[in-house]
Amino acid sequence: MSQWKQIQQLEIRLLEHVDYLYDDNFPMDIRQGLADWIESQDWDTAANDESMATVLFSNLLSQLEQVRLQEQNFLQRHNMKIIQQQLQMKYNSTPAVMARVISSCLREERRILSSACMQEQGPLEKSLQSSVAFERQKNMDNRVGIIRGSVQLMDQAVKYIEDMQDDFDFRYKTLQSRDSTDRNSEMMKQEVTRLQEMLNRLDFKRKEILAKMDVVVKEIDDLMTSQLNPELQDWKRRQQVNAIGGPLLTGLDQLQSWFTLMAQSLFQIKRQLDKLGELVVKVTYEGDPIPLQKPQMEERVKYLIYHLIKSSFVVEKQPCMPTHPQKPLIIKTGVQFTTKVRLLVKLPEVDYQLKVKTTFDKDLPSGRVSRQFFILTNNTKVMDIEDYSNGCLSVEFRHLLKEKKYINGTKGNEGLLSVTEELHSLSFEACFTVQGLTIDLETCSLPLVVISNVSQLPGGWASVIWYNLLTDEPRNLAFFGNPPRATWSQLSEVLSWQFSTFAGQGLNKEQLSMLGEKLLGQHASCSDYQVSWSKFCKENIAGKPFSFWMWLDSILELIKKHLLPVWNENYIMGFVSKEMERTLLKDKEQGTFLLRFSESHLGGITFTWVQHNENGDMRLNSVEPYTKNRLSALPFADIIRDYKVISDGVVPENPLKFLYPNIPKDEAFGRLYNSQPSKVHPYIPSTLIPISELRSNVSTSSPSCQSPEPPMTPGEFDMLNEHLCFGMDTMSSPYSE
Repeated sequence: MSQWKQIQQLEIRLLEHVDYLYDDNFPMDIRQGLADWIESQDWDTAANDESMATVLFSNLLSQLEQVRLQEQNFLQRHNMKIIQQQLQMKYNSTPAVMARVISSCLREERRILSSACMQEQGPLEKSLQSSVAFERQKNMDNRVGIIRGSVQLMDQAVKYIEDMQDDFDFRYKTLQSRDSTDRNSEMMKQEVTRLQEMLNRLDFKRKEILAKMDVVVKEIDDLMTSQLNPELQDWKRRQQVNAIGGPLLTGLDQLQSWFTLMAQSLFQIKRQLDKLGELVVKVTYEGDPIPLQKPQMEERVKYLIYHLIKSSFVVEKQPCMPTHPQKPLIIKTGVQFTTKVRLLVKLPEVDYQLKVKTTFDKDLPSGRVSRQFFILTNNTKVMDIEDYSNGCLSVEFRHLLKEKKYINGTKGNEGLLSVTEELHSLSFEACFTVQGLTIDLETCSLPLVVISNVSQLPGGWASVIWYNLLTDEPRNLAFFGNPPRATWSQLSEVLSWQFSTFAGQGLNKEQLSMLGEKLLGQHASCSDYQVSWSKFCKENIAGKPFSFWMWLDSILELIKKHLLPVWNENYIMGFVSKEMERTLLKDKEQGTFLLRFSESHLGGITFTWVQHNENGDMRLNSVEPYTKNRLSALPFADIIRDYKVISDGVVPENPLKFLYPNIPKDEAFGRLYNSQPSKVHPYIPSTLIPISELRSNVSTSSPSCQSPEPPMTPGEFDMLNEHLCFGMDTMSSPYSE
């Protein structure tokens, strides 16, 4: 079943989250009309490959045109044409942006599907998607709207005061110009009285507008402190969680709208105060409130503008290598990485060239890290207005990092932390002047892990996960000096995200329970049990030469590269122990098998099947785990289809009949069989066959062991079968799982 069909079967609560994904950047009409085609493309790679993105964009437009021409409904056809035109305008020059949008939507769909398999959301995701957050945003919209309305009314009030003052000024100057002999006349006295009344009204209006300004400025100050800044911090926290596989990151455009509206209001109030200052030059009097209150209010407005714009400078896209788009915040020396900063205030006052400078490990205390790095490429770039977005100011950097050479091999404070526990930071700085106000902008990336070899990638990713799971501090580079513990409920949620991100489908409750037993043993049932960083990533599993994380990461890689179709069909039970395996299979009929990951090999998958002896005794046979080397030669579904066992000269047969609990093998895997015989002329077509020897000297009281030979052609297989009387040496020693 396609991913989109699965989405449509979700309950309304989850469909609302799906609805939130699609807007003008990627209309749901396209997702619906091109569902199968969209899911068959590699958008993750295209998001970081401009040429591939260009081809996919062109193909998408062609596919959309075909759908439009086949559409019978005139209105739908018209809407499709408009969508085509909008896509061309938006992405024609930036197809990789479109690929990133579609990639994000598909990934979030998979995450939503995974959450649907869980009986309840994890604690972290629940906190980020609570109904309170939606209510808070509605309240924010209302408050911002009220402030904008009040500022507009103050504009009218200032204009009214200006007109009133012009009238007063005209009458006053007219009175001044009259002959002094007329000044004691009754008419003159009446005019003086009228002028005094006008001055009193003018004084009242001046006090009134200043009082209104004071109220609005206080409201803006309170909104910034109590809601806008917390919303920004909430977005930054969600960015952290998204970086490690959490829910899709949205809301930056909404934040920009709030920041921009507040900045517009403050600049408008500043202009109103400037106007009141001009009025004072023409007309002032004893007790005039403007000279008394304007300077202090002006300083408050400038202060708010300064801090509003300063806090609006954010890292929109955390540093990430295009070669590993789903593992941000890890940088390999000599490999290009990209990052993007954005100014959330969109105003004519700041729409000019704004230079941004990047610095690596700025102000880092000496001795904090054992390695030091520098940026090879140009570290200064000008922010520009994005044509394809809503016109925000942003700049994207593409950098290379190189490690400094050290004299006499001295690197400073070496040996305190491993390479993947050393955290670094990328800083961004800019400065500009607006309406006489100089504003220094500064922000920084989340902590980075710098590696020099891809073998360090798993450890680096573990560090990124642990940091962003357990702290919202933007730059705690000493975090791994004393890393906090995680509860199992926190950790299990993030581990499930890893599978939904890299393998397309998260873990269900049973699989997480099995993982908990693997990591925690008897404490697995306690969701609040504290897991240490060392237990998760550094200590070896009892009796094994690798840690829990290295074992799990190797499984993720195996699924991603070799087992994806089988995994996404839910055919791999996964993390079942040998004891649980025996419990599950003991009452099953002969040929029933299940698929699980090896407990003793890194990145291995095995199958265990039921065999009954002539006397009726049941025994379990397990094949030696298939790793990436063997799976690179033959797809796993084809291995299951063609697998053969040779035992005591008996005619080879496939012992795999029913996938646990009782699904016929071909019914389960039939549509996944995809290898075809070679048809290279003039050779005879060949097929690769996986084969194992079942050792007859293995006790029936314990699970038998298989050692798979490399895949064979039929000719090799026949030759081997003819010489079975001489025995057969297996490729590796007996294996026991």
